[in-house]
Formats: sequence, C-alpha cells, structure tokens
Amino acid sequence: MPCDDWPYCRCYKRRTILGLLLAQLLAGSARAEEGEAAKPPAPDDRFAFLTGPKKGQAVRAEDLALGGPQVQAYPMAPDGTVRSDNRLNLVILARFDPAALTDETRARAADGVVAYSAICTHQGCPVNMWSKERNAFVCSCHASIFDPRNAAEVIDGPAPRPLAALGLKLKDGVVTVASTFSGHVGVTQN
Repeated sequence: MPCDDWPYCRCYKRRTILGLLLAQLLAGSARAEEGEAAKPPAPDDRFAFLTGPKKGQAVRAEDLALGGPQVQAYPMAPDGTVRSDNRLNLVILARFDPAALTDETRARAADGVVAYSAICTHQGCPVNMWSKERNAFVCSCHASIFDPRNAAEVIDGPAPRPLAALGLKLKDGVVTVASTFSGHVGVTQN
C-alpha cells in the first residue's frame, strides 16, 4: 500500500528521513554559495585590486606598469559585487607594448593589457610572483613560469598547460571583461 505522506509513513526509518532532510539542507547550502560573488568572470565585469593602496578599487590600464609585473585582482560585477567567494576567480593582469604580444594574445588583450587565471595548472597554487629576468609570471609553489606575451605558455616548470586567458576591453580606461576564460581554470582532473 503506497504512502502519500512520506515523513509519516511506517516504511521509512528514522535514518532514511534524516538522510533525506540532510540532503535537502546541503542542497540549499550549495545553492546559497552560487551567489554573484562566487560566479566566474562575465562580460562587462571590471577588476578590483586584491591588495595595496587601491585594494577594492577598479583597475585602470594606467595603474599597470608597462612591461610588468602583474597585479592580482578579482572580477567585479557591474553592480559592484566583487566575485571573491571562489578562489578560481583570482586573475592576474599585466600591461605590455601591444607589438610585443603574439597575435593570439593581442586578440584577447585591450591596448596591451592581458588577463589570465592566477591559479597554476600544475597543483592549483597561486601564480603570484614575477621573474624580471624572463618578464614572466611565476607560480610560488613549484616555480612554473608562464609567458604573458604568448598566451601564458609554459616556459619552464611542471605546469602541464598554459593559464586560461580572459578577453578584455577598456571602458573609459577601466579594464573590463570582454569574454569568458579561454579554457579550464586551474588543475585538470584525470
């Protein structure tokens, strides 16, 4: 005989009911974490400085030193929500002479400004150092080196692939997302 009111049906044991309620609670919690601050960078997002005297302010092209080093930033939605609830959203920005960029990189850049995921493709560590000698990004954990002028190709180290790139545009001098990441961010699971 079927039971229409499952919590009061004798065919269910207490553990089953508690398990179902816990699953519903966890599903609700996961949905709560999917708010604007956890969403990946989207077109028309700006970037907010992660650290320094301009922390939280929008990044302008002139804020970036020509030829590096990079700055770390999080995307910021048009409504001002900083998308910092997901560590995979951390981005590195740098500015170069557009003539020094490969065609592929120049196509995604905005007046020489490039943007890449700051999450290393080797083991997910932050790419937060700069090699002045090689004019390149460096992962602080295992020293993978990425060429920002050539689609963040791996120059050296254990990283298996380049960093994912974001397409950019400038809006009144403010660095803005034009297109989503070019590939998978961070470590690829086998």
